[in-house]
Amino acid sequence: MKYILFDIDGTLIDSGGAGVRALNLAFEEMFSVREAFKGISMAGKTDLQIVMEGLRLHQIESANGIVHGFFDSYVAHLKDNIDPQKGHVKAGIKEALDLLEEQQDFLLGLLTGNIKRGAMMKLGAYDLARYFSIGAFGDDNADRNKLLPIALDKLRKVRSFDLDYKDCVVIGDTPRDIECSKPYGAYAIAVATGPYSFDELSDTGADAVFHDLSDTDSLLHILRHRQK
Repeated sequence: MKYILFDIDGTLIDSGGAGVRALNLAFEEMFSVREAFKGISMAGKTDLQIVMEGLRLHQIESANGIVHGFFDSYVAHLKDNIDPQKGHVKAGIKEALDLLEEQQDFLLGLLTGNIKRGAMMKLGAYDLARYFSIGAFGDDNADRNKLLPIALDKLRKVRSFDLDYKDCVVIGDTPRDIECSKPYGAYAIAVATGPYSFDELSDTGADAVFHDLSDTDSLLHILRHRQK
């Protein structure tokens, strides 16, 4: 059995900037600061890490339920801002997910920096939520490098599958997706469908790099080869 863990933004979908808009609007609503996250790099980070960086940048304390309240506001703004007409599903994703879902020896999951409520809202808008019932999210831990152990622990507790790191495949579009998987010995696949080029991702130590996932036969071949 292999646990195939997908990143969301830049890998499965392009939300048309809905997440960034919602973060900025939530910050403005709560703290009267416009464009609060301007200049903060977000690619591959968890939502929790991004918010904590924003709070520090604007010298705002994170105590007394501030972060929880912020995410309530964020989710409300995300609901208002996400529009499938302004974003898109990445090339080959639906075909790849359909193919992988049919395989009895593959489990689909998420390993994403999005908080769970935001993740499922984004995926639901693009009819992808139905593929994913489990995973690790940006509100599980601010440190993305700690999400893979969390994903495996949830799989044991919720689905009673006791898998090892070597049974995991992490698929993402940033160097941080590779970084969070390689220390554990998981197999890492990079896709150049986000802000990083094919050549840049080839230098990350990824086990395989794709321009996108439209070549589902090659993807399945690599996953099968990894099983042996």
